[in-house]
Amino acid sequence: MENEIEVPPYFLCPITLEIMKDPVTLSTGITYDRESIEKWLFSQKNDTCPVTKQILVDSELTPNVTLRRVIQSWCTLHSSDGIERFPTPKPPVRKLQIVKLLSDAKSPQKQMKCLQRLRSIASQSETNRRCMESVGVPEFLASLIVERIRESSLQEVEDNESDEMTTRKYDEALSILHQLQLSEGGLQCLMRYRNGEFVESLTRIMLRGSYESRAYVVMLLKSMFEVADDTMQLISVRYEFFTGLVQILHDHVSRKASKAVLKVLISVCPWGRNRVKAVEAGTVPLLIDLLLNLDSSEKRDCEMILMVLDFLCQCAEGRAEFLKHCAGLAIVSKKILRISQAASERAVRILHSISKFSATTGVLQEMLQLGVVTKLSLVLQVDCGRKARERAKEILKMHAKAWKNSSCIPNHLRVSYPY
Repeated sequence: MENEIEVPPYFLCPITLEIMKDPVTLSTGITYDRESIEKWLFSQKNDTCPVTKQILVDSELTPNVTLRRVIQSWCTLHSSDGIERFPTPKPPVRKLQIVKLLSDAKSPQKQMKCLQRLRSIASQSETNRRCMESVGVPEFLASLIVERIRESSLQEVEDNESDEMTTRKYDEALSILHQLQLSEGGLQCLMRYRNGEFVESLTRIMLRGSYESRAYVVMLLKSMFEVADDTMQLISVRYEFFTGLVQILHDHVSRKASKAVLKVLISVCPWGRNRVKAVEAGTVPLLIDLLLNLDSSEKRDCEMILMVLDFLCQCAEGRAEFLKHCAGLAIVSKKILRISQAASERAVRILHSISKFSATTGVLQEMLQLGVVTKLSLVLQVDCGRKARERAKEILKMHAKAWKNSSCIPNHLRVSYPY
């Protein structure tokens, strides 16, 4: 019915071309629907006005109250035509309101109520979330978590029914941090908070927290490590950090949490001795087991697991753990040419590391018996990426003598080695 009525063009948001529910005006003078322009500026991280393309000196959104009332009146006038009147939106939170809440939250008796109020405010709009970040809500929540961890271990908290409220406060604080969708600068501040003490506190929660807390922690860590601006922050993670990540994968806390764990591992494994720490925490056999149980539709999960295994097989400890698993070579080989070009390239890289540095007689025979050699030969015949083909060719050429009786070795590779 709405499509048959002529809607005044200035009622329409320039981004969505739909009637604006909460019109706001940028410094350029152009008016947009709040939800659309917040998504453009904050979620998509643009710094220009969509219509004028001008760079925005500030991203303040001024409510266009007059236009909103005109639109509401027009909707009321056409209610008989099926046009619904939009309710008056809640005004954005003011900085003084947040400052007052943070002050009240210092009282243990008021803390839970204040945290719940902060969570409600954060859920209302992107403008509210940016306001909360600007007045120091993330730092307050981080200090709350760090201080509680200092005072007592999470295990003691969980065993003591009288401290159930404390555990709920962890969950609430972490959920707000996750919900805030912090800016890159805000995430970097958390990484540096008290010289890494916040990351150590999150590690403790990963090891002993509730399922809800552990899910929030690993999703927050994923965002933090993706924007880390100091290499030392990536190098200095402890063995317990990897133990916590592995435990979350093992416990199947949630699908989102598992994906976040893989992304954290991708961020930290290339640095320092992190590969060895991850291997010692039991990452390799767990990842192989996950590969074995992956559904064929979980393409991105498979790519990420293979990427982490590739990193870990670049150290001797990782290759040793990989070869200990009876299904390692078989499942990695199976993923070649079945998932995606990216997955095939990672799988071939893993086999290349094994073939170059850990190719005992037994390993080479196992590769032949499991059909790995056949799969590598097939890689040479199909279009699966130049690098994958080059590595597959190098593996086959490297061990052509050991596999001389295999009919799948191309003749031009077999004759490269005199017998």
